[in-house]
Order: sequence, then C-alpha cells, then structure tokens
Amino acid sequence: MITARLARLPLSAVAAATLLAGIWAGWLGVTHLAAERSFVDRIEEPLADIRLLIAGPRPPPAAVIIVAIDDETVAAENGYPLARDRIAEVVRGIAAAGAQALAVDILFIAPSTAFADRALADALAAVPSVIAAAGQFDRTREQAIAAPATADELWPLAPLTRVASVGLVNVSTDAGGTPRHLPLVVGTTRGPVPGFALAATALYHGTEPVLGSASVTVAGSRIPLDAGWHLPLRVHGSAKTIATVSALDFLSTSGARPPSLSGRIAVLGVTATAVGDTFGTPFDPVTPGVEIQATGIAQLLGGAGLVRDDRVRRADATLAVLLALGGTLLVALVPLTYALPVVAFVLFLILGATAVLFGHGIWMSAALPLAASMPPIALTAFARQMHERRQAGLMLRTEEALRRFQPAALAERIADDPTFLNAPLEQMAAVLFVDLAGFTSQSERLGPALTHAFLKQFHTLVVDDINAHQGVVMNFMGDGAMIVFGVADDTADPAGRAFAAGFALANDVSAWLERQGAGGGGPGIRLGLHFGTVSLSRLGHEIHQQISVSGDTVNVASRLMEVAKSAGATIAASMDLIEAMDGTIDDAGEPDEVRMVDIRGRRQSVNVALWRQANLDARHR
Repeated sequence: MITARLARLPLSAVAAATLLAGIWAGWLGVTHLAAERSFVDRIEEPLADIRLLIAGPRPPPAAVIIVAIDDETVAAENGYPLARDRIAEVVRGIAAAGAQALAVDILFIAPSTAFADRALADALAAVPSVIAAAGQFDRTREQAIAAPATADELWPLAPLTRVASVGLVNVSTDAGGTPRHLPLVVGTTRGPVPGFALAATALYHGTEPVLGSASVTVAGSRIPLDAGWHLPLRVHGSAKTIATVSALDFLSTSGARPPSLSGRIAVLGVTATAVGDTFGTPFDPVTPGVEIQATGIAQLLGGAGLVRDDRVRRADATLAVLLALGGTLLVALVPLTYALPVVAFVLFLILGATAVLFGHGIWMSAALPLAASMPPIALTAFARQMHERRQAGLMLRTEEALRRFQPAALAERIADDPTFLNAPLEQMAAVLFVDLAGFTSQSERLGPALTHAFLKQFHTLVVDDINAHQGVVMNFMGDGAMIVFGVADDTADPAGRAFAAGFALANDVSAWLERQGAGGGGPGIRLGLHFGTVSLSRLGHEIHQQISVSGDTVNVASRLMEVAKSAGATIAASMDLIEAMDGTIDDAGEPDEVRMVDIRGRRQSVNVALWRQANLDARHR
C-alpha cells in the first residue's frame, strides 16, 4: 500500500505545477482584463445564455416604447421601404402623441425626392430626435471589446443631421451572432461618435452624458460599463417584451387613434418579416434590431441590466488565479480520492454563485475559473496518477525483494496482518535442522565462486522439498538451514510433514551430491528433528526486526545433528516427534537404532531414532 507521503508529488514537481498553473491562469486573467477575445469567451457565451434563462425575463421600464414598421404597416403601404414622406408622417404622429424623445433606427443614407427628404427633416425638427449611422469594421481581424474603431461609416443625409443627433447603431455580437454589448462610444473617421442608445438617452434627459473611465453618468445616474465603454446587454425577454405599437397607428390612412406617448421615448424601427436586421437571443431566435437598441436605451434609463466593469473583471481574474493555484496544490498534495471531489465541489459552488449573481445583475465569468483551473488541475492529476503508478510499481518490487529476506508464508501473514507477532506466540511445532557434513574442506577445494554456486543449488533443493511439505525455511546458515512446520498456518500434522520432508531431503540431497561428484569421501547431509513448544516472535530493534523461532525445542533439534554426527547417522529424530505424528514410520522403515542420548546443556535425556545413509539408500532403491 502506498503511503500518503510517497503518493504525493515531489516538492520540485509541486513547485513546477504550481508555477505553470499560475502562469496559465495569470495569462488568461490578463487577457480577460484587457477584454481581448479568446477561447474563454466562446465558453462563456453559452454559459451566459444559460444563466440568462435561469434568471428569466425581466420587465422593461415603461419609459421606452417601440413604434414598429411591422407586417401590417408594410402591407398597408404596399411594400418596403416606406416612402420617406410616409415615414415623416409617422414621425409627426409620434411627436403629436407627446413623445419626449424619438430614436429612429433606420438608415437614411441615400437621397429620396427633395419633397420627401424635406418633409422628414421638418418632422424630425419637431421632436428631440436621434437618427442612425452605421460603422463598417475590418472583418479580417477580431477586435477586442475595448476601443472599437470603424474602417468606414454610413452617414445619414446632411439635411437630417442638421436637425437631429446621430448615433451609431452597431451591436457587438459573439461568434454565434448573439448580441452581447452595445458600444456607447465608437472611433470613426469623423472622431468619437456616441452609440445610438447613449445619444437617445441623453436626448430623453435633455443633458449631455459624462463618460468616466469605466462608467457613464446620465442625468446624475451612473451606469457601470465594460471595457471600452461597452454596455453589457441583458435582453429583457422575447420579441415585444418591450412595449410595441404599430407605425400604422400613426398614419392618417389607417383611421386608428394613436396611443399616448407622453413622457416616453419612442424607438422607431423595422420589425416586418424578412426586412431589417435581426438577432438571435436566448429568449427568441429572431429578435429585431430595433428591440436590441431599445433594450440598451432601457438599461441606460435604469432598467434591469448587467454590471461587468473593471472591478468585476479583476474579481474574475483573481478568482481564476486562486482557484488554479489552490486546486493544483490540492491535487498535488492531497490524495486524489479527496482532492478531486473537493475541486469539483468548489467549481460547482462557483458556477452556482455566478448564476445567482447573474440573476442580480452581476456578470461574473463562469468560463474563466473553469478554463484557468481545469487544465493545470487535470495535468497535475495525470502527473500524480503516473507518479502513484511508478511508486506502486516501486513498492511492489521493493515488497517482492524484501519478501525474499523473510519466509514466504510469514511474509504473507505480515502483509495481511501488520500486527502479526507484535506479541510473541507460543505453539506446538516441529523443527528440522539440516547441514552438510564435510563442507569446509569441500569449499576450500572449490573456491569462493564455485562454493557460492554449490550452496545456491543446495538451498534450492532445500526450499523445493520443504515447500512441498508446507514447511517454513526460517533462515539459511551457510551450509545449513533451520526449518519449522506448523507456525505460519493451521495445516494438520506438522510432525508428520517434518518427518516426511526430512527423509525426502536426505534422499534428494544425497542423489544431488552424487551427481556433483561429491559422493564417497565428499560432503554428506545430517538432519535433526524434534517436536514441542516453540516461541515465534519478532526480535531486534524497533526499526530493524526479524522473525525468529526459539525455545528448548529449537535447541534440541539443533543438538540432534551432533547426535547424528557422533552416531554416524544421517537423520536423528526424537521419539517426541515420531509419537506426535498422525501416521506411522512404515514408509521410512524401522530406524537403525533407537537410543537415549544426553543433550549438551539439558538435564533431561532424549529418546532418539537414528537412520544411517547406507540403509536409507538401500530402502530408497
């Protein structure tokens, strides 16, 4: 299992990930503050539409009314465009209805008849009016929101500009054509020109607007603006949400009584099907351009708008940087199972907060925190996973290497239960000691390299035979080994398995020695076996321990090898072990001798059965 410390990225990697996250988020933040269009805006646009729909329609101020050249008007006038003198009659009707100001969202760039043009000029002079001009922009390059400047303009006729103000009707849209901002000041070939909505609002109040660095003040009312004196648009609803009347009502031929426009600003424009400009909005895919201009005028008159000024953009950038840095550090240092849900929850809270704020007229970016934080967090999470996989592989290889220094069965027990043997464990077990007789002279003859190879083959034989009888090789001692049965599992008959393993080992090692040409006067094998109570424990320092089996049973088994040597025997097994077996010794045959022997350092004698190699070989054949 990987520890939390090992699973964390190295501090150098954490520092690099944090630095890259800061650079990435900082660059996006600077771009956002400069109002430069980027991929973040393409993400933000649909998110803004969703929040607009969540907030729902808003009632516009009653001071704004649209006088629409609609389908009925076009049908009554036998087509579009309407004769300019007929438009003049509509304007006179609006003035007679008491309109406080008039904004005409129609381009009058080409002359008509002298009579008609003069009639329109006279009509516009009767009411404070603003007429439309349009800027033409260089479409080969994408401009920032800030400081729009035209390449050329379409100006209204000079006689009309002498009696009416002029405002540019250009709308700033996103890539999908949805209107997002109205520029309130545009740089033109004739110098700065106010936007149509700002000029109309100023006429309505009868005062000049005062532009600040990030706001405009009209009649004492300060309206925060986005970069470059852009007014963020908040469409009130579908088409005709703003009060709309037909232009036909103001023509004498209709016979209708015009509605009162007292104290209101009338916005005259075209809404007839397939005539004039239209825009798609979240509320209505076909919204007339005059409705967009009327929306801007309504917002400047105190209607429900959106605040997205430099303070909001700074808050966006700050939040994006903090989220990118915090999320990256969290993913780099905290386990991913905790870090990723926390990051997801924080992002969910931020999206929810932006939706709530949008409903209250604060347009904070939902896309910028996502774009600033998700790439570095995702890359850091990927790097963390790769690091954890490498650490897991390293830990697995380390564990496999360390297991070689402990008996496999005991290593498995400790891996499954790390508390195994925290306290010593006493139980009945069989102990087998084995060594090679005459090995010292053999190693002198072979030399170090061949001795190592010789011992490796011997140890392999021991492990194979012991594993076949479910024993545990506790340790190798040069040419010998200590083996126990019954300490690492609950397999039955440890004494019987030890007895069978001893005879198998004696036969296999003897045969191997013969194949090595070490028979005759060469090394032989001796085994001592005993059964009784042993103590299984961890010995050593707190930070350096090994598993050990100790007790009188271990000492007796070790001494029995000396008994076998003195008696010229290969196997010396205590009668305690033979009596503890579930089976009999028939397969091994009767021992060559059974005697009571004194064990050095022990008061009690031990009854021992001895088997000599010659007889073992004869029985084996």
